[in-house]
Amino acid sequence: MKILVTGGAGFIGSHLVEQLLKQNHTVITLDDLSNGRKSFLDPVLENPNHQFIQGSVLETKLLYQIIKDCDAVFHLAAVLGVKNTVENPLKVIEGNVDGTRNVLEAAYLNKTKVIFTSTSEVYGKNDELPFHENSNRVLGPTTTPRWCYASAKALDEHMCFAYGQKGLPVTVVRYFNAYGPRATSTQYGGVVPKFITAALKGEPLTIYGNGEQTRSFTFVEDTVRGTIACLDPIVDHQVLNIGINEEITINELAKKIKTISGSQSSIVYIPYEKALGKGYEDTPHRVPNITKAKELLAFQPNVSLDEGLKRTIDWYEIQLIEREGRG
Repeated sequence: MKILVTGGAGFIGSHLVEQLLKQNHTVITLDDLSNGRKSFLDPVLENPNHQFIQGSVLETKLLYQIIKDCDAVFHLAAVLGVKNTVENPLKVIEGNVDGTRNVLEAAYLNKTKVIFTSTSEVYGKNDELPFHENSNRVLGPTTTPRWCYASAKALDEHMCFAYGQKGLPVTVVRYFNAYGPRATSTQYGGVVPKFITAALKGEPLTIYGNGEQTRSFTFVEDTVRGTIACLDPIVDHQVLNIGINEEITINELAKKIKTISGSQSSIVYIPYEKALGKGYEDTPHRVPNITKAKELLAFQPNVSLDEGLKRTIDWYEIQLIEREGRG
């Protein structure tokens, strides 16, 4: 197939591009490099079946030109990061909703299959666990900007299914805390890369709140495998959780990363308000029910948290050594 991957120079996107090429697809990567890094695609930039285009999903003419020749689109381009929701909610809303509308409209003109990557954030603070695809969404007030990302992604999903009603083959996947090599260690990135970077540098691992909040961390290799499986028409017009149904507290995660990395770093705690401002509210627990993905796609996560963390730590160690060498 000829496939477009938006956001293909990002953490998950670059892994997705590599796997699609290994499966002998022809791939076009579209990324504006606002979050992604072209270096993540170094292993495949010279692949004759791969084309990299620096551009944005907000460029409608460019999208139309690309998509008209494609068999499928994996739409990963997004504005994300919990800190962004507090600091620049308008950027989060516009970056997600406008871009997704453009992708869907361009795909609809050609009836090009779209796999849209959503997030477990859409479930909000629902306390009925595990989350299944039809679980209710429970969000905080609109005056709390933390919820703008969940709302924007949910609106994206609504648009996906609205275009689906008009005849567009579309599948929505909801990711649960993907981690692995290339995950970004910044204020806007996930907790795993931030903890690993701190542990390897001997700096304190900073936990927001009391650390008893739980998450389900899915190794990127499993996330990508589940995503590619959604090319199957059997899941057209469906939404699927892609994750691992095992929970761990953030406290336990920090200790595990310290142990695997051999770090002597301390663990410190900061109140949410001090770290992220008054506009932030956390979700206490997040774990998926993946029965639907198992039944329709035979999806089963293969990489344990211990193995995935070790592989991720190994990658970060190499990055630190290379940076020190260049320094």
